Amino acid sequence: MVDPARARKLAKRIGTIVATAIDHEIKDPRLAFVTITDTKVTADLHDATVYYTVMGADLESEPDLAAAAAGLEKAKGVLRSKVGAGTGVRFTPTLTFVADTVPDTARHMEELLARARAADDEVARVAAAASPAGDPDPYKEPRTEDSDDVDVDEPSGSRQAD
Repeated sequence: MVDPARARKLAKRIGTIVATAIDHEIKDPRLAFVTITDTKVTADLHDATVYYTVMGADLESEPDLAAAAAGLEKAKGVLRSKVGAGTGVRFTPTLTFVADTVPDTARHMEELLARARAADDEVARVAAAASPAGDPDPYKEPRTEDSDDVDVDEPSGSRQAD
């Protein structure tokens, strides 16, 4: 087992090396819009999982995830060589590339929150114009003059006849 802090530092370094290599050294057009988001290393430092996202060419176009995955798979050997040269560890970790689902999950959560806000606004709009179905306070009885005659100190059944 390796110190978890060392594993985190190595994971961060691997992510930086892979991102730099994809950006500057690998000339595959399928990797033009790939962004490395996170890297995790196993406790024995033998395997590294690299998470990535793919952006579209513009805002309207869908990202080509299959092409990016194929490009990363093809460049895996070169990237592992770069990681081995850049980290200086005795055993260069094997690289596994996984598409990151966090942006899609975040987008879905934003849509759910927007829907909940719209439903809350509709309930508030309906509640603002609502009025009670019966009396404003059905549990409060109005005070009558007969109820003022009752003596509070004596129980109601213990009055003595004079």
